[in-house]
Amino acid sequence: MEFFRNTNIDFLGKKWYFLAFSLVFSVAGIFSMLFWHGIPYGVDFRGGTLVYVKFSHTPNDNALRAAMDRAGLHNAKIQRYDQPSNNEVLIDLDVQETSEQALDRGKTQIINTLETNAPAGKADLNNASSLAIQNYLMDKDPMHLGSDADQKYTQQAQAIVNARDKGQGGVLSSLDQLKGPVDPAVVASLPDGFFLSDFSVRNVEIVGPQVGAQLRRQALLATAYSLAGMLIYLGFRFEWIYGVAAVVTVFHDTLITVGAFSLLNKDISLTVIAAILTLIGYSNNDTIVVFDRIRENIKLMRREKLSEVVNRSINQTLSRTILTAGLTFLTVLALYLFGGEVLRGFSLALVIGILIGTYSSIAIAAPILVAYQDWRINKGKRPMATPVRTK
Repeated sequence: MEFFRNTNIDFLGKKWYFLAFSLVFSVAGIFSMLFWHGIPYGVDFRGGTLVYVKFSHTPNDNALRAAMDRAGLHNAKIQRYDQPSNNEVLIDLDVQETSEQALDRGKTQIINTLETNAPAGKADLNNASSLAIQNYLMDKDPMHLGSDADQKYTQQAQAIVNARDKGQGGVLSSLDQLKGPVDPAVVASLPDGFFLSDFSVRNVEIVGPQVGAQLRRQALLATAYSLAGMLIYLGFRFEWIYGVAAVVTVFHDTLITVGAFSLLNKDISLTVIAAILTLIGYSNNDTIVVFDRIRENIKLMRREKLSEVVNRSINQTLSRTILTAGLTFLTVLALYLFGGEVLRGFSLALVIGILIGTYSSIAIAAPILVAYQDWRINKGKRPMATPVRTK
């Protein structure tokens, strides 16, 4: 199957337009990383505390951010996750301790920030633990159990927590939702000691700063090793200039992808690094296809200029490139649109990277070969020889 047959597009004739396009996006990304958003490391790399909050209604991100600022949590990041109908929000706090006290402090900070109209002397039932509910019931003894209260109220407290967390997704909007699994006398006694907020802190996670620094170092090493391996392979498989062209191309793709994340102020997490490493292989594969055709055509078109050989090779592989890149792009676009918030960073990196990787195989890698050939000729050296290694 072919989309294009016998095309004769002068890609090298448009190399200055390609260069301008690449420079604009590369420089914009570099300026953003240096002077604007920096490199927006996710909590995986910089350390911090993640607090997962569920609301009974659609949360207002601007109101949440204003509440965080009033509470002194100026570096907090707020983002939606999971399905929008679940009304769940992830709050990223710049708390980098790893103790149990830090977990409790992160949870307490969020609860105190969001409970703006809490009745005096009452606890929030949506954020109360089973033990706190049990202690209240034992003191109140609404079922008049006397000495047999311990086991019975333990069961009732657990029934309340189960009804809240499993039956209502973590947030009770009315005490009537407890009727059935919980004894009516217990339900009737709850308003004396509890109130219902419109949110619940579902989970708290911490990544320490030392772990984050180690992950950053490992991510950089993984990227550097992949580029070095690519340079060695292509230098052996073709000629060293092919390896240099491929590495420059992949570096170009990575720079623009990371720069796009900085411009959009999207966190770079471990899954984003996984996507970038995937793109290094994808872009390299596309580049090798073009290089392989160039190598074949150099043998067949010995009297032609290298620029004409390169143009012919790109046109001959254009249909394959469009088919492969197009199908892959549609797949990752569907993942971005429908994969949910958890995969949003991963899929966004793939969407950007596949577009840039396909473009750079044509617009960056091939012109580097021609520029190197021209440089050799201007220096009075022998033009780039036909590779002697064969498959």
